[in-house]
Amino acid sequence: MAIDPDQPISFSRLHRLQWEDAQQKYVILYPEGMVELNQSSAEILKCCDGTRTLEQIIGELEEKFAASGLGNDITAFLEVALNNGWIQQN
Repeated sequence: MAIDPDQPISFSRLHRLQWEDAQQKYVILYPEGMVELNQSSAEILKCCDGTRTLEQIIGELEEKFAASGLGNDITAFLEVALNNGWIQQN
């Protein structure tokens, strides 16, 4: 499945993104287990609140980290997240 660039992206209602003190990182919690995230992945997923499109997420993260050219990496990660059911588009 590919990300629809025109549709807002939201975090799945079946999963929970939260900071875990024990691991000192963000994790995705779901009934069957947990996925540990690196900082970049967590920053991307924190933007998936159902109000932003792919382009808006890319723009916000490039501005936040004073970087450019992040679009391909962000898109690739979000496609993995979509295929894993961590995010959704309506």
